[in-house]
Amino acid sequence: MMIRSIRTVLLAALAAATLTGAAQAQQEATLGDQRVKNVVLVHGAFADGSGWRGVYDELTQRGYRVSIVQNPLTSLADDVAATNRVLARQDGPTILVGHSYGGSVITEAGIDPKVAGLVYVAALAPDVGESTGQQFAEIPAPPSFIIEPQADGFGFVNLEKFKLGFAGDTADADAAFLRDSQVPINMSIFDTKLTHAAWHDKPSWAVIATQDSAIDPKLLRHTAKRIGAVAEEIEGSHVVFLTKPKAVADVIDRAARLSGGNLN
Repeated sequence: MMIRSIRTVLLAALAAATLTGAAQAQQEATLGDQRVKNVVLVHGAFADGSGWRGVYDELTQRGYRVSIVQNPLTSLADDVAATNRVLARQDGPTILVGHSYGGSVITEAGIDPKVAGLVYVAALAPDVGESTGQQFAEIPAPPSFIIEPQADGFGFVNLEKFKLGFAGDTADADAAFLRDSQVPINMSIFDTKLTHAAWHDKPSWAVIATQDSAIDPKLLRHTAKRIGAVAEEIEGSHVVFLTKPKAVADVIDRAARLSGGNLN
């Protein structure tokens, strides 16, 4: 009699556990259905899209469809147009991610109806009528970050200070490659005022690179607070997306899940 009672209790417990597991699986499936599936990554000045490779690998392994913009860095309008071309190829709600000056690009381009959320990675986020350069008015760039304008109006990062100012936590060989493959930016971009600021209407997240020597972390924190972004601090240099790709991908992943495909 006692053996039968114990068996009954065990079967009941097993049934309850099965139901609980099924409910959890159903909940996870529902969350999966709501998750934004598309991610567009936008690089900043002095770089190209190849630096996103680690983040790309992390996100594609998690089932995301990831596209990378190659900004010409010839004008803000050109960079926004390049981003819009990639957004036009997305098949549904999209998380738009920008690094550094790429934050200005996604701020302008993020009004696209496909954009469900914005992620700023060690990035700037001007308001309407503000320029990228104006972001440094009260909190200037650290002295180790030196841009050298050329005769044609484009600028490079100083070669001797490149690693210290731009990629402090990379290996020497990687920093040298970034230095010698840097893409110059049209300096007039920094004076171009934005006509849209998507962060007013789209949910935003911000990665604060705590060892950033190109944009002072205090400015990154101030920017995140101003735009109402969910901020997460990651120990890393200005190229935190390159050196800490999993941590950055985690933030993008959370943004995709929490945005839930709801478009503004």
